[in-house]
Amino acid sequence: MSVEAVSEVVYRGPKALGREYSLVLEARAIEHQVLESNDEWQLTVIPSLQARALEELARYAAERSVPRPRSRFAATFKGAGFGAAMYALILLVTAYCAGAGLFGKDWYAAGVIDAGPARAEWWRAITALTLHIDPAHLFSNLIFGMLIGAAASRLLGPGVAWFAAVFAGACANYLEMWIAPASHRALGASTAVFAILGLVAGLAWTERLTFRERNWYRWAPLIAGVCLLTLFGVGGEHIDVLGHFLGFVFGIAAGGLCAIARVPRSRALSTQLLFGAAAVFSIGLAWLLALSHSAMMP
Repeated sequence: MSVEAVSEVVYRGPKALGREYSLVLEARAIEHQVLESNDEWQLTVIPSLQARALEELARYAAERSVPRPRSRFAATFKGAGFGAAMYALILLVTAYCAGAGLFGKDWYAAGVIDAGPARAEWWRAITALTLHIDPAHLFSNLIFGMLIGAAASRLLGPGVAWFAAVFAGACANYLEMWIAPASHRALGASTAVFAILGLVAGLAWTERLTFRERNWYRWAPLIAGVCLLTLFGVGGEHIDVLGHFLGFVFGIAAGGLCAIARVPRSRALSTQLLFGAAAVFSIGLAWLLALSHSAMMP
């Protein structure tokens, strides 16, 4: 970058570091000139910019010298594929049972979110997570859910991650049943999927708050999560925007709690099996209650 009347040297040294410092000055809109000689670089500025340039370089050097904290999620968990496969199996089995009307029951009527008279039927908050209106709806939630679920599983382990997704998604659905209009009906795993997205964002955001980084870096995971929520969870016909938003919010809360409480504290396989079994059991219990209750209805 050429400027007039350049005379003050603000850096003289190795080329690699000089390139970094040049980018710093350029990012701060400080005009400078690069003079290269063999393996040495010189950065010069006009006298009026010298103090500002030295201040920016000193600040960058101080940040650069601070060791970056090591994330406790650097060592990932195994079993992400197994967790994603179990998620797909549950959705596919439920789709078959609902489509075939197994046991002579109307699975959709029994398990859909109902914001009307059935608000006391808390199990609908879980059963609705496994129902889909058509194959396209099911397929989209399968693909997106398996991808983001695998990412969360590598951070927390498949059992803990999917338990958190079911718990956050159920909380979101239950709240939606109470605040939505009485005529509101909804179903689909997308609420749990966006809860997983919030879980990952909440984990990364909460951990980054403890790092000595610029504010934009600290808030980057949350901003990225909101962008994905806006891109995939808002707009279109028959989109449950409220459910997606609530799922994302509860997911962030779950991720933050996991990060603060350092969950899981143990990397033992038994921990993952326990949480995974709890997630499957809660879904099975919810459907048992839903089908039993529907049998008692006139």
